Amino acid sequence: MTQWRCAGPRWDRSGPALAWHHPTHGDRVSPLSPGRPLAFTMVSDARTCVGVRRGARHTPCPAGAEVSASAVSAQCPDCARLDRSCSVAADTRTDDPRPYDVYLAWFGPDLIKVGITAAEREGARLLEQAALSYTLLGRGPLMAARRAEAVLGAALGVPDRFPYAAKRAAREAPPPQRERAAALAALHARARALDSLPESLALGPCAPVHHDAVFHLDRVRPAHGVIRLGPGRIVAGRVEAVAGPDVHLTDSAGRSLLLDTRQLAGWPLAAAPADAATTAEVAAPVREAAAPEALF
Repeated sequence: MTQWRCAGPRWDRSGPALAWHHPTHGDRVSPLSPGRPLAFTMVSDARTCVGVRRGARHTPCPAGAEVSASAVSAQCPDCARLDRSCSVAADTRTDDPRPYDVYLAWFGPDLIKVGITAAEREGARLLEQAALSYTLLGRGPLMAARRAEAVLGAALGVPDRFPYAAKRAAREAPPPQRERAAALAALHARARALDSLPESLALGPCAPVHHDAVFHLDRVRPAHGVIRLGPGRIVAGRVEAVAGPDVHLTDSAGRSLLLDTRQLAGWPLAAAPADAATTAEVAAPVREAAAPEALF
């Protein structure tokens, strides 16, 4: 029997959710609000490629390829190449007419990155990346935004990504918003002072946005471990907070666990009792620099 498969995390104005796909019934989402139970069993021994999505259109993986249980990406190599060939990150969509925002995102002390996102997404990209605070630098055409991103990297040494483990560690005890805002303001001023930014990029004032409330950072505790998914395993607990793709759970044993919902994508899941014990492996959280594939 064909089953619903998890399609990974989603963020929009209403908050975080898990997306689902069924080849016959289409798509749906399940909100991940704090306090709600989350309990499921991975009912198959196969995690399969989620294919390629462009807006509301979903193209299934033609091979139905299996994907490693531990992979952050739920796409096979062929679907990943097709997806990237049409992405902004690949610099292949030079004719995209939409305006783009250049942002500075704060993830932790000494962890500020530069990035770009379509203006129409209204900051959803920063929620997906688990930025604790951010400010926009300017808005302009895609290639101007790309150029500004490169200029900040070359002139000021601002990276465009960090090891994900570093973001998780900083989230557990972030400094006050005023300190984050001050760090963003200092970098924003240095960036605006550059004379090599594209003229078509309309620079804006520093106006920090903080995600403490939307992420429910007051409910985040140091993680006992990170859940490792596998066939036949149960994950059960109460949602405490969600930041980017990470769900912070408290299980029936009182442990604070991290569930990376990117690794849920591709699994067929069945409901489990809310008070069930988590039988999935729990690995100690990585607090040092992560491997290159963990950059995000």
